[in-house]
Amino acid sequence: QLILPVFVEEGATRAVPIPSMPGVVRHTEAGLGEVVARARDLGIGAVMLFGVSQHKDACGSDTWNPEGLMARMIRGARRAAPDMLVISDNCFCEYTDHGHCGVVEDEQVLNDPTVANLVRQVLTAAHAGVDMIAPSGMMDGMIAAIRAGLDGAGFSHLPVMSYSTKFASAFYGPFRDAVDSSFKGNRATYQLDAANAREALAESLRDEEEGADILMVKPGLAYLDVLAAIRASCARPLAVYQVSGEYAMIKAAAAAGLMDERALVMETMTAFRRAGADMILTYFAEDVARWLRSG
Repeated sequence: QLILPVFVEEGATRAVPIPSMPGVVRHTEAGLGEVVARARDLGIGAVMLFGVSQHKDACGSDTWNPEGLMARMIRGARRAAPDMLVISDNCFCEYTDHGHCGVVEDEQVLNDPTVANLVRQVLTAAHAGVDMIAPSGMMDGMIAAIRAGLDGAGFSHLPVMSYSTKFASAFYGPFRDAVDSSFKGNRATYQLDAANAREALAESLRDEEEGADILMVKPGLAYLDVLAAIRASCARPLAVYQVSGEYAMIKAAAAAGLMDERALVMETMTAFRRAGADMILTYFAEDVARWLRSG
């Protein structure tokens, strides 16, 4: 039920701590295998890979380069632990010089050109050996286009986990430090308004119709009602992402001596499962796995 997000910084020679996320680092490419193998040995079912690219451009073209960072990460994780499920986060914000999730023109993200580029990206991931695709850009029609692209290239067996209900949230702040994002402005034109639960449900239902195998709600704690509503309306497996801001708040409260970290983390895990999540992406995944083993 646990998925561990892993950050990998291109060109790094040592692990780089992320100050806003105590205990989380950007790993080196050479160190990725050790991280994946350790997660496997703890019983964690999957890792999701996030690249911190040093080859950014206006459209994120490094993501469809078969020798680019995304493809190298996938191959490295697969070599280290062939029995671990390797998931690629498929977006452009870590690979564009403007930090937005697609092609930008007149300060607007263009949906259709971004979707076309996204298909190129996921096919590169597929050829690199990824086990699951996870498109996170919230572009309209992206699941149908990705499914058609994968099927047409002989990858009909690859599942797609869609970030189908992703809110324009203040909880993402530390993540932008984690991926060294140059992002400015906001993503309100393509991510969801926190107030609009009906649109959130509609987005997931549409992605289900387009062929998504797994649906996701992101962030987690502030949107348990949305998660429960999707669970009541959809037959697909559901994931929830406990995002960087949620992680940072718990860490800050524990560091200040205000709350018991282990008890608080496990309570949030229970809340996600109770609301309907089948799987949980969390930066606490290794801690949770250890705590469960120790009883």
